[in-house]
Amino acid sequence: MQLEAEQELLELSKQKWDWMSKRDVDALAALFHDDSVFVHMAATMSKAQELEVIRSGFVQYKKAEIEEVSVKFFGSTAIVLTKMRLIAVAGGHEVTNPFMVTEVYVQERAALRNWLRSHSQDC
Repeated sequence: MQLEAEQELLELSKQKWDWMSKRDVDALAALFHDDSVFVHMAATMSKAQELEVIRSGFVQYKKAEIEEVSVKFFGSTAIVLTKMRLIAVAGGHEVTNPFMVTEVYVQERAALRNWLRSHSQDC
């Protein structure tokens, strides 16, 4: 059962990166909890701020090349740790950076909701 839950969560995390690259803010809005916090190297954003950055194309996520990923469960909470190379366009320039990403998911009723995403470039 845990392996099945782990696979479901890993697929959801991967799908989230696809939605980000496609700028599918409707799908992301349904996934992100209203009180979500997004921690970037230079800023901490609310759900509305994060979605606006994606919607506007201010930062356009092109591709997340996943190198390592793991899931840890704590009751109804799961933490996904991902080591990746993120290809994005920021300020009109394409950049590729290594990141460690922490995502926190909480089971609410029948759905998993993403509460926190944190990026760290200390790879």
